[in-house]
Amino acid sequence: MNVKKIVGLLAIALLLFFVITQPSGAAGVVQTILGTLRDAAEAIIAFFQSLF
Repeated sequence: MNVKKIVGLLAIALLLFFVITQPSGAAGVVQTILGTLRDAAEAIIAFFQSLF
């Protein structure tokens, strides 16, 4: 196994551990990430709309 694959498997295991042990905390993190991505997408859309 190469190092990249091992690190990927460890990251997935850590993510699953976090979701199982602290589901509400994990949900909060996901909501924060999705909110940030939504805000970024809205900013990009507003930028392109202001060009036309």
